[in-house]
Amino acid sequence: QAPLVESGGGLVQPGGSLRLSCAASGFTPNYYTIGWFRQAPGKGREGVSCISSGGRTYYTDSMKGRFTISRDNAKNTVYLQMNSLKPEDTAVYYCAAVRPPYSGSNCLRYLYEYWGQGTQVTVSS
Repeated sequence: QAPLVESGGGLVQPGGSLRLSCAASGFTPNYYTIGWFRQAPGKGREGVSCISSGGRTYYTDSMKGRFTISRDNAKNTVYLQMNSLKPEDTAVYYCAAVRPPYSGSNCLRYLYEYWGQGTQVTVSS
């Protein structure tokens, strides 16, 4: 089983909302930086939003104001609330984790060691 499991994807109309969840399996993610990435068909995997163990956040410019990342340490889960969704947000969304002692919130893909299998988000009318 993948160390991280995403859920919450689906089909939504433009302007709609979804909340993605990232749950850890086999480890406690509370001290890890967790990131959300996405990969659209024919494109590379890009960072969406990341959150440090201390709660610092990073958002890619095109997601600022629309997406919110948060973490619930009691539930070992990180969330990505996505509002005002656009067709160009259609992609497979992955969560990933960076082990301590890294404590930043960068969404640099090479930093992330543990990955989930991804969840499909489709924005279409």
